Amino acid sequence: MPVPAEFTEVAARVRNWGRWGADDEIGTLNLVDDEARRRGVASVVSGRAFALGLPLSEAEGIQLGFIEGRVNPTRTMVQVNVPVNAEEPDWVCFSEDVLTLATQCATHWDALAHSSYGGVIYNGYPAGSVTAAGATRCGIHRLTTVVSRGILLDVARALGRDVLEPGHPISPGDLDAACELAGATVEPGDILLVRTGQMVHLAPGRRDLLAYTFPSPGLTMETAEWFHARDVAAVATDTLPFEVIPSQREDAYLPVHLLHLVEMGMTQGQNWVLDALAEDCAADGRYTFLLDATPLPLTEGLGSPLNPLALK
Repeated sequence: MPVPAEFTEVAARVRNWGRWGADDEIGTLNLVDDEARRRGVASVVSGRAFALGLPLSEAEGIQLGFIEGRVNPTRTMVQVNVPVNAEEPDWVCFSEDVLTLATQCATHWDALAHSSYGGVIYNGYPAGSVTAAGATRCGIHRLTTVVSRGILLDVARALGRDVLEPGHPISPGDLDAACELAGATVEPGDILLVRTGQMVHLAPGRRDLLAYTFPSPGLTMETAEWFHARDVAAVATDTLPFEVIPSQREDAYLPVHLLHLVEMGMTQGQNWVLDALAEDCAADGRYTFLLDATPLPLTEGLGSPLNPLALK
């Protein structure tokens, strides 16, 4: 499928190839410097902490099988009270388990190598740099630390809703409204968490995976330029597809993924649990915090599960 002219024009305006050198593999996370991390630390006032990750559980998994191989986590016991000395079974024993999961099955970051088009990934590296052995360029292991100031952009609350309408296209104006609600100015190196309220569909008693998955509110191509103009380091949402679904254009497949990951080199995250954090931010009026969202050091991985921590 050829990309539409509108996409090509936006891509040219947000492209970061070569900005941090020909060998760069982490893109906009280069913007997270000591000053950005100190801003995050300065945001800590109350000491309240919020875990933003979904449970890694087969029973509570969110995958419906739409993406081949993206399976929910399964945990298998490989030792159950195995004694160190078989002749003394009641002495010292150990139990162990094994976890099997797709790296992007729950709360996660996408590696920059996750998406390609036109035969290239971020910074012009060939798509063939991803092989059966993994991502030899732009793998998730390149993100050794992801710690910065986080800002919650509660778009749903800013628009006066508990949850955005299915398929709501988040516009730059929506992001401006969320910034006004937060009383925060986005600065270079900040990590933005965009809340739609979509996690309501996973609440106990009303769990509906299809409603959570499709259709879904999400980010639009136009917001890529908004993030680029503000030198945002990374963006995460509380939705499964990240961008608006159905797509705003029938002639482009997941265009926001391509703009962020391939053109901008901007790490993106999905399925982040933001509701408790949002309630606390609304209660005290503070929407900034120290965010630690460092991925697992999975060598040449295409993504990583997370349990991000927001400290207020």
